[in-house]
Amino acid sequence: MVVLSGIAAVLGVVPLVALVEVARAVVAPGPIDGTAVWAAVVVAVAALVLRALLVPVSSLIAHLADVRLSADLRERVVDRLGRVPLSWFGSVNSARVKAAVQDDVGSLHHLVGHSVHEVTTAVVVPVTVVAWLLSEDWLMTLVTLLPVVAGALALRATNRGTGERLLEFGGAMVALDARVLEFVRGIREVRAAYREGGYPAYSEASSRFAAAHRGWGDATSRASSGLELATSPVTMIVVTAGAGTALVGLGWLPAGIDVLPFVVLGLAIPTPVLAVGYGWQSLLAARGAAERITAVLAETELPTPATGPRPGGGCVRFDGVGVDYGDHRALDSVSLTLEPGTVTALVGPSGAGKSTLARLLARFDDPTRGTVSIGGVDLRELDRATLYEQVAFVFQETGLLAMSVRDNVSMARPEATDDEVRAALGAARVLDVVDALPRGWGSVVGEDAVLSGGERQRLTIARALLADRPVVVLDEATSAMDLETEAEVGAALRTLVAQRTVLVIAHRLHTIAGANAIVVLDAGRIVESGTHGELLAGGRLYPELWAADAREEAVR
Repeated sequence: MVVLSGIAAVLGVVPLVALVEVARAVVAPGPIDGTAVWAAVVVAVAALVLRALLVPVSSLIAHLADVRLSADLRERVVDRLGRVPLSWFGSVNSARVKAAVQDDVGSLHHLVGHSVHEVTTAVVVPVTVVAWLLSEDWLMTLVTLLPVVAGALALRATNRGTGERLLEFGGAMVALDARVLEFVRGIREVRAAYREGGYPAYSEASSRFAAAHRGWGDATSRASSGLELATSPVTMIVVTAGAGTALVGLGWLPAGIDVLPFVVLGLAIPTPVLAVGYGWQSLLAARGAAERITAVLAETELPTPATGPRPGGGCVRFDGVGVDYGDHRALDSVSLTLEPGTVTALVGPSGAGKSTLARLLARFDDPTRGTVSIGGVDLRELDRATLYEQVAFVFQETGLLAMSVRDNVSMARPEATDDEVRAALGAARVLDVVDALPRGWGSVVGEDAVLSGGERQRLTIARALLADRPVVVLDEATSAMDLETEAEVGAALRTLVAQRTVLVIAHRLHTIAGANAIVVLDAGRIVESGTHGELLAGGRLYPELWAADAREEAVR
């Protein structure tokens, strides 16, 4: 690609040299040398034709490299994101993900698809022109280069701090994206708290973004203006023609010196340099994008062995587990055993650590202290494939993607037969709903499959049923259901529980009253445990939670 661009750059200079030679033949004393003129014309045309062939080929190679690089980077980023702890994903980091996968990879297009050709041309053309002009006269060559040098110095002077401003601009954009994500996710709370529809955090981020954008724009406009003024065609012609005439008049140049080559070829020097100058901001943007992509790719992932032992059963043990997020201790000294064929429920006030503990079982995070094991094997010793063969997870927020209902349900088992998928849908009490969709289970979620919260939740339960894994985590699995739907899903969950190890999180305590064991968490510690009856009779916190739940159920 570089070689082709370099050859094309040299060929671009050849017609200008030919033009000078034709002009010299025309103005030379005596009859015009037609042979020399036609030879120059033929050479110029041949150079133009060959250049016209080489430039598209070089551009095609560059763009193919850009496509390949973009695909490779996106795959690497997504693969890395699949290995980082779930706690890494917050509103800010979600914005970083969007910027890295979409915006930043796109920003590298100019660097790969255009800059190699532009920089090669910007180097080869001036070197070729200067080499030829030096063979004519060294002093006039220096004069011809004066505007280009002046433009470069002006660009350097005005460009100081532009890179930092561009990085500030990129950071402000990521912060603004983060506030947009917060706004969308919490739209109900925002509408309730700010009746005029305002959101102070978004307004502040928007103002910072606007200020960063203005600072970047001011810096870039000053830099480009100085370069354009110094290297404009008018400036180049005035300097070379005027200086050449003056130097001849002063006797510093021989009277017979030909100024025409310097006027004509001098115009070829700034053009490729200007192209790089115009693309300079894109190069700076690409630098910032590359740094942000590199930062995402450098995020610490959960270490996972390539191969590991297989668990000997579905018994789950939390042994002295502690989790810290910075200075905040989310879990502290939690020890708990979940036997196969039993249901263990986690209850407690908001922020007690229920979801944090449950997500350790799917290894979305690793504990800061202690161990989590399945079948006697520490989760950190399991390879990814084996781990995900053990645990099915039904989240509080339904995880349905914009694809067909069937593909959503069979995500964990793409090879599942139609009969197996229908059986899972039936067990989750959602088969009738799916059959009533415009294209049945071929309907796409969010398009022609418009589902209620309870229906979406039942589809995720169908997914867990189809996955048929020995350990199941239900994180507020019935939170989006009314009482009637909850009763229907209760039967499906009883099927799911059979011969499996089940961990349930629920705020609505009546749904887990029949659990084999209820564990009460408060401030990240287990404060009491037992059956529903035992905790009501002798518990401290559980009776308060039960009474509060009963009051809420009474007004539903």
